[in-house]
Amino acid sequence: MPPAAPEAARSIVIGDQTVAYLLRRSTRRTIGLSIDHRGLRIGAPTRARLGDIESLIREHGQWVLDKLAAWRERPPPAAPHIVDGASIPVLGEPWRIALTPIGRARWQFGPHAIYLHPAPQLSPEQLLKQALRDKARTSFAERLAIYASRLGVPVPPLRLSSARTRWGSCSHRGGISLNWRLIHMPLPVVDYVVCHELAHLKEMNHSPRFWSVVEQLCPDWRALRLELRHRALTIPHL
Repeated sequence: MPPAAPEAARSIVIGDQTVAYLLRRSTRRTIGLSIDHRGLRIGAPTRARLGDIESLIREHGQWVLDKLAAWRERPPPAAPHIVDGASIPVLGEPWRIALTPIGRARWQFGPHAIYLHPAPQLSPEQLLKQALRDKARTSFAERLAIYASRLGVPVPPLRLSSARTRWGSCSHRGGISLNWRLIHMPLPVVDYVVCHELAHLKEMNHSPRFWSVVEQLCPDWRALRLELRHRALTIPHL
């Protein structure tokens, strides 16, 4: 399976508005427009002329502007209210939350359960976030070690990120940051992000060679990337 072409960031003027969009060329036969929380995205045949692509965008200009406005006006997901017996996704599975005194420990993990011991100065929501970050650090470090070994590179330093729109990054010094909210995603999706960032240790770009490294580590990366995008719309916002 050939590696995917990188997306090119461009912009176009529709009416009196400048609209940014991402253009991805592939072996598809037609030009397609889609809009979601990430903005306007265009899929086009490899040989399609830019003029034809942008003519189609302008032809659907009002639809584009209306859809973008609708996404901007959507209220952000409400933070979950943590009560005893509630559930939350952890590595793609529902885990039960139990509010209970557990001695000195502030949290403990059981089989598909998180036991929280809130204190007056720390709300259940704040405590849950700390517990999930702890779980994320342990889980992500294990996956980094597995895939770094497969790639034949030393295990890089890990940092947890709280970014709202970025799932991972790799610094030029070789350190990797992973968004702690990935802990809500199924393990194969976490592995895709881990493999994506590790591949940057070989190719600090998104060239065809980079995607070849990703595919070497994670053959199903295309489907998993799409699953990541869909699940990102539904995970809790702590």
